[in-house]
Amino acid sequence: MSRKYFVKFVSEPKNDTIKTIVGIACAARAIAEGHEVSVFFAAAGTRLLDPQYIEELNKEMGPDSKVVSEMMGAITENATLYCSFASVKATLGHSEGDSALIVPDDDIKWSGPPGVIELSAASDIQLVY
Repeated sequence: MSRKYFVKFVSEPKNDTIKTIVGIACAARAIAEGHEVSVFFAAAGTRLLDPQYIEELNKEMGPDSKVVSEMMGAITENATLYCSFASVKATLGHSEGDSALIVPDDDIKWSGPPGVIELSAASDIQLVY
């Protein structure tokens, strides 16, 4: 039975890289199992949209690992993505249109707290990292 998952990355991933990787793995697993997945990147969680940071997480898994990149690929290709651009600007220093994220700006639904409330109310399961 397909469920609606809402996964929100809001915490500073540098504070607990393993927890962050677990969150990415859970989102990717929900997609692999055929569930409808919405992922919201807010506050410091927007760091997961930075290609250089994803490479750092890959190294956490081993010197030649690409597992985090592969899971993020599954997420960016198959989940509905939401993000706060104010958070991207504050955390990463990027402006809309910079093409600096791991996914094109046009593939993200830009929102803030109203989007978080709407997504959490419409989901069956919420995971927050």
